[in-house]
Amino acid sequence: MPLSKLWKRSLLVIVPMLVYASSSAQTPARIQKLSGMWSDPPVTIIGQFCAGWCTDAGMDRLNALLDEPANDKRSVGQLQNDAHTFERDKYIRPRLTAAALKNYPLDPADDPSFLRCEPYGLARQLIARHQLEIRESGKDRLDFHYGEWDVHRTIYLNVPNSRTSEASTRLGYSLGHWEGDTLVIETSGIKAGITPWQSQHSDQLRMVERYTRSEDGKTLTVAATMRDPWGLKEPVVVKHMWEWRPDQTIAPYDQCEIPKEIKRGTGQ
Repeated sequence: MPLSKLWKRSLLVIVPMLVYASSSAQTPARIQKLSGMWSDPPVTIIGQFCAGWCTDAGMDRLNALLDEPANDKRSVGQLQNDAHTFERDKYIRPRLTAAALKNYPLDPADDPSFLRCEPYGLARQLIARHQLEIRESGKDRLDFHYGEWDVHRTIYLNVPNSRTSEASTRLGYSLGHWEGDTLVIETSGIKAGITPWQSQHSDQLRMVERYTRSEDGKTLTVAATMRDPWGLKEPVVVKHMWEWRPDQTIAPYDQCEIPKEIKRGTGQ
């Protein structure tokens, strides 16, 4: 084979290896930007609005209400409630399929987490209040430890998606990668459950989460895109915020008895 062709073929092998090596070398530094303890959202109007879940449509509505002089005598709480009603009626409801609308919104009294002390599925766990601790748990692996339910979730980095036939679990199977300093997590294999906006979702739910830290380092925000051909006519994007709180720890969850295999993540 001519030397020129050998050189080109060598480049085809070497260049991807260099790209992978560069990406791998940068991964620890990126992880350090998100690692540590995060807790309840910042005490700001938007932070409190997104203490559970929020949407861009809701935030835009809230800002418009705050800017309207006619609302000067109304409390911030009232305006936040109006904005939440707006995002449910104008953003969420039009995206639900007829199947999901049959029982929307679900009765909180029928919530299995309340009735049978069942931990949340991923759709609600990722926007649960209180702490989120992010740590490396091994090579190319992150551990997300949630204060609500004291639950661990594993995120696999730089791993090809070879999952094809495994059974669905509460937290699904999560693969992560980096886009700049943003951690992107794609999850499938999630058991049917309940959405943040209190509708049902099927085991066809797919989620893409994007985690970014604010420039001042004080806030972590996730934007989660949810797709479910059974329950959604088009994707829904919800957001949640945490505040940097390295002084906090996660206490054992004692509101009810949770099986040890679930707490440690093996029973996801």
